[in-house]
Amino acid sequence: MAGDGSYERDGCRERGKRGLNPLVSVVMPVYNSAATLSAALESALSQQVSVEILLMDDCSTDEIDAVLERFQKYPQIRYERNEKQLGAAKSRNRAVKEARGTYVAFLDSDDYWAPDKLKKQIQAMEQKKCALCCTARELMKPGGELTGKVIGVKEQITYRDLLRHNSINCSSVLLRAEVAREFPMEHEDSHEDYITWLRILKKYGIAIGINEPLLKYRLTNSGKSGSKLKSAVMTFRVYRYMGFSWPKSAVCFISYALHGVWKYLTAGWKKIET
Repeated sequence: MAGDGSYERDGCRERGKRGLNPLVSVVMPVYNSAATLSAALESALSQQVSVEILLMDDCSTDEIDAVLERFQKYPQIRYERNEKQLGAAKSRNRAVKEARGTYVAFLDSDDYWAPDKLKKQIQAMEQKKCALCCTARELMKPGGELTGKVIGVKEQITYRDLLRHNSINCSSVLLRAEVAREFPMEHEDSHEDYITWLRILKKYGIAIGINEPLLKYRLTNSGKSGSKLKSAVMTFRVYRYMGFSWPKSAVCFISYALHGVWKYLTAGWKKIET
């Protein structure tokens, strides 16, 4: 990151300069993820297309400054710190409003990408003229070891498909910037990204999937989806926030649960060692 070398935590100090006409704005919320942030940043910087990286720090208390110091030579990185904790969804929305790219990509700070991820997605989106593209993901242990276990995606995902099963992982998503601004993430007491994908597909029809593990996805027991019971409750809330009746929400939830079990039983052939 280019800049004056100062790394104050006060307010929302921007560290770094805007890149010139980036093709993709990479939106990365950060909270106490200094241990994994370097890999995420390196993977975004290694993409084969022009990027700006909007790093939104949600009041971290760990050693994030030490990580940022190593990246200060990259003008593509823009750092801002929330004055108060907003949560991941509002942090992403804030970054999307400031994004200058034609596309927006979401990347969580504990995940990382293959170098050709964005290039392949842009090519696919230009060919199919769609609003959103996602990819398969390879599961990674909390310590960073890849498991060889892959969660695949269909080549086309309809609104009906998505109601039964959320196969779109947030860190795999690339979408057009105007669509990201049209459908901000809301209702953080549920799976707010799932609501956003549903609303996008309800209007624009389909998402396309690249069935290659271009995302390396870190497994963790922390976070919103760490507890299966908590995640189940939040999933049911998704259908209620979509305006569905209780009976329709229940039908969608049962289908979602069955697909979730099947997904992890059939993902690749390697079992995750514990």
